[in-house]
Amino acid sequence: MVCRLQKSLYRLKQAFRQWNIRLTKALLAVEFTQSKYDYSLFTKRVEGNIVVLLVYVDDLLIAGNDINMIRELKGFLNTTFKMKDLGDLRYFIGIEVLRFKEGIVLSQKKYAHELIEDTGLKNAKIAAAPLEQNLKLTTVDYDKDIQSEDALLENKTSYQRLIGRLIYLTHTRPDIVFAMHYLSQFMQQPKRSHLEAAMRVVRYIKKDPGQGLLFKAGNEGKVVAFCDSDWAACPMTRRSVTGYCIMLGSSLISWKSKKQSTVAKSSAEAEYRSMAAVTAEIVWLTGLLQEIGMQNLKPVELCCDSKASIQIAANPVYHERTKHIEIDCHFVREKIQDGLIQTKHVSTTNQLADIMSKALGSQQHNNLM
Repeated sequence: MVCRLQKSLYRLKQAFRQWNIRLTKALLAVEFTQSKYDYSLFTKRVEGNIVVLLVYVDDLLIAGNDINMIRELKGFLNTTFKMKDLGDLRYFIGIEVLRFKEGIVLSQKKYAHELIEDTGLKNAKIAAAPLEQNLKLTTVDYDKDIQSEDALLENKTSYQRLIGRLIYLTHTRPDIVFAMHYLSQFMQQPKRSHLEAAMRVVRYIKKDPGQGLLFKAGNEGKVVAFCDSDWAACPMTRRSVTGYCIMLGSSLISWKSKKQSTVAKSSAEAEYRSMAAVTAEIVWLTGLLQEIGMQNLKPVELCCDSKASIQIAANPVYHERTKHIEIDCHFVREKIQDGLIQTKHVSTTNQLADIMSKALGSQQHNNLM
């Protein structure tokens, strides 16, 4: 005999997929358009007015410039799915939303306080920066005595849980993104030095638990990107680290810190790969912003502190310095020719993405933050 499921039940594996299909069909039926850049985003335009709906499982965020369209959408959702209107956005998946005349602030203050208390560092001394400058941590060295001062942790679950909680905090704390990228590499076999570094990040958070992101009211719609790399930063693989951040006016909207997939033979090549990574993000981001009504975004200013990588991007002639670089990196040139991006040289002291690619001294870290 075979049982056929007639109704998707809560907590079953297929329940979330069925709910998403049901919600999508209902929204498309009332002339909403599903985003091609983010399938959880839906928009509807009527005579220059727009309403935007963002879906996170069964929690929905609604925004728009027409109150009647917003009320109409709320009424439709209430009659179709029996949803509850919780009013103005104040708290969403652990992120606190505060409104001021200057704009909107996103933070995870409550989450940060709980993290500090759970780690037992409530009365600990604060740290000026997430990581020590020029800190080099490694995996297990099997040639050394396992009972040394920097031995493996007996309970690695506590380290893994702490890193996981800190990674969730990076949604509103880009200043610890590089630290978490760095420390998450040692999840399988953490040592005492790794745990001490993670505890330092918590002590740094204790310095200002309410630190978050400010999205200014009346912000200009100009997109500016910064990219940087730390050449051969990993002592084990000698791979470089890519870091970038993208600003909408003066508001930070996208950032990343990631180890590059291959070894770069020069610092110019490492910088060029970081330009390719941020260009891919710019392509996605400009498309998303255009869907919600922003225009005249081109060209996006791409700021880099390496003159060599800027010249490689501008020069269409293949020569000895670039023949070993993968073809997918050279699409930066195409985007320059298409008018999507425009490269610009900035000094190292004004390179905002520096905070995403390496551990800095406390003064420079605070300046860039």
